Amino acid sequence: MKLITSKDNPRLKTIRRLAQDSQAYRKLGLVWLEGDHLCRAAVARGMKPELAIFTESTWQASEFEWSQCAPEVWVVPDDLFAGLSGLESPAKMGFLLTLPSTPELNPIAATVVLDRLQDAGNVGAILRSASAFGFKQILAIKGTAGLWSPKVLRAGMGAHFALNLIESVSLEQLQALKVPLLGTDVHEGPFLHELAQQGKLYRNCAWVLGHEGQGISPELMAKVSQKVRIAQPGGEESLNVATAAAICLHASATSK
Repeated sequence: MKLITSKDNPRLKTIRRLAQDSQAYRKLGLVWLEGDHLCRAAVARGMKPELAIFTESTWQASEFEWSQCAPEVWVVPDDLFAGLSGLESPAKMGFLLTLPSTPELNPIAATVVLDRLQDAGNVGAILRSASAFGFKQILAIKGTAGLWSPKVLRAGMGAHFALNLIESVSLEQLQALKVPLLGTDVHEGPFLHELAQQGKLYRNCAWVLGHEGQGISPELMAKVSQKVRIAQPGGEESLNVATAAAICLHASATSK
């Protein structure tokens, strides 16, 4: 264990950049996980951090639990850790990881395709639902919020480590998928619950989820084999994309 007290430490500067810049992980090849929950999720999935950092107060309470969690363990004053954090209430521990390598696209995997989703909270929530309902592959079209950015990581609540994540996917790459593509549409297509009742809903498929305001692009919608609507008897114009994703993925996962 090393006690670090200087805010000018080069690695702390790197972590500060990772915490504050949503694109920094791509440039640096590193990921910063902040908080007990995310760190535990990473360890549970076999991830090994390069560096673990704890506040002095946290280390005093949990030294024996975390002493072997990483090749390097640093302890910093609580106020110094607060300067690293991207949170209003700093989580008091974090892991620095090497950015996982991009896996090969699996043409037959249950998949979620993210088409230029902008909101990090939506993206993270969708990843969480995908993991919960057995969709193991995430394909993010260029323009989607960074999958390993701090806000997406926090919203994903550890789902990242159970998923194969591929970013900056082109429409041409999607042609490799051998599972049906289903796309949500506000106005066209049969209702989701009717497809499920008729036994016509695919369990192993690729759900395409579009931009929060614009929806699925016309070019991508042209590749969809089935448009699907979600019944909204309450009369709202549309659903939040993360809510729609959870409904669709659950329906597929529980279909016969």
